[in-house]
Amino acid sequence: MRVVIAGGGNVGMFIADDLVKAGHEVTIVEIDAERVAAAQAMGEPAGVTWVVADACEVSEFARAEVVRAEVVAAVTGDDEDNLVISLLAKQEFAVPRVVARVNNPKNEWMFNEMWGVDVSVSTPHLLTALVEEAVSVGTLVRLLSFEGGKARLSEATLTDQSPSAGRDIASLGFPRDSTVVAVIRDGHVIVPRGDTVLRSGDEVLVLTSPDAESGVVTTLLG
Repeated sequence: MRVVIAGGGNVGMFIADDLVKAGHEVTIVEIDAERVAAAQAMGEPAGVTWVVADACEVSEFARAEVVRAEVVAAVTGDDEDNLVISLLAKQEFAVPRVVARVNNPKNEWMFNEMWGVDVSVSTPHLLTALVEEAVSVGTLVRLLSFEGGKARLSEATLTDQSPSAGRDIASLGFPRDSTVVAVIRDGHVIVPRGDTVLRSGDEVLVLTSPDAESGVVTTLLG
């Protein structure tokens, strides 16, 4: 897979390093020539192609051969830049998947398909969700949103009072636009099937649309 990362800061470099180790072709676009020179001198991340360019300018962004990219990740420290980069990637270069970093949680509402964003990641919101996930029992906690909020990954920890505890997944009748993607039990991940019986204490991961979310809550938690 060919990935273009806009933003050569710590976040961009970390992502690039992981992707290269996983066997992907990665190009980092960074406007700061000195930062690029320093990274290249150190050879970090290894195996990454650097392009000194302003990713907010079409002609400069094109020098990174964005048109060949399967994924663009806009991870600069500026939300306005990330939105512009996402829009260019989708509209000018028809990139199939665009992932954008949200620096200020108040701006998250703008990171949607209108700006070319397929998946947005807000670190503060994600941290909040993970804290809630760790301490909340008997409630549905939203972890991630995809496709501009059209799909959501949520988690619920079942209690003894949960109506789904003791029943198999097929018999619960989940809403049409939802599916159980994993069950975590005693530190182990269970790939769910229709005959998988849920238990009290299970952490149930569900992929759902916004419209189906309330039905999922009723089905799992009552």
